[in-house]
Amino acid sequence: MKKNITFWLSMCSVACLHAQEKIIIGHDTLVNQTKITKESSVYRKLMVPAVLVGYGAIGLGSDELRNINSKVRVGVNGSRGQRTNIDDYSRYVPAASVYALNLMGIKGKHNFRDRTIILATSQLIMCGSVMGLKSLSAEERPDGSTNNSFPSGHTATAFAGAEFLWQEYKDVSVWYGVAGYVVATGTGLLRIYNDRHWLTDVAAGAGIGILSTKIAYWIYPWMQEQLFGTKEEKKFSALAAPFYNGEQVGVTAVLRF
Repeated sequence: MKKNITFWLSMCSVACLHAQEKIIIGHDTLVNQTKITKESSVYRKLMVPAVLVGYGAIGLGSDELRNINSKVRVGVNGSRGQRTNIDDYSRYVPAASVYALNLMGIKGKHNFRDRTIILATSQLIMCGSVMGLKSLSAEERPDGSTNNSFPSGHTATAFAGAEFLWQEYKDVSVWYGVAGYVVATGTGLLRIYNDRHWLTDVAAGAGIGILSTKIAYWIYPWMQEQLFGTKEEKKFSALAAPFYNGEQVGVTAVLRF
């Protein structure tokens, strides 16, 4: 089973990188290949999450990467005599920062409605991916408590939020996004420190989180049209997006009359 998961995730990573030959991204929409530039290449946008997910997937069946996991665990965790619950809260900080900055009067790319739909979409994609892979991989946690270690849901949540912060504020200041990624990285390291995840779990979670938010931004123009239509159209629309944060399950709903 794990070998099959490794194969398919690796193929998905390759497919993400190959997508540069099909589409590029421009101003939140999918545009024709004829407008490809170095700055807008999908290859650049998907390379990091694809490599992270691929590394995590290969780690499921690689003895070499499992040895690295063990060494990192000892290096980060030490004697494993202490734990912290900071990561239970830090995973939400990047996404929450988008709303906090708006309350402070620092406007991002989208208004409240649009960014909330984008965030809900990202969480839906991320949670579905994480929950499915946890069930399929049945990877034992470092502390031996459960068999749902791969990938790290806390890390995926944190990096999805970090990419959300980056997308909303990269045109205002890149440092907002950098700060979000620092917090997300710290969350991943804390998952290793707390003996809850291996390095490969954290890497895959980071890649899934980033990719989930990128996809949410790419498909939002279509979602916006389906939900709200054009200015001339008047119709009822609804969107329900379930979420899962590793411990709790819920539903976010958006209605338009």
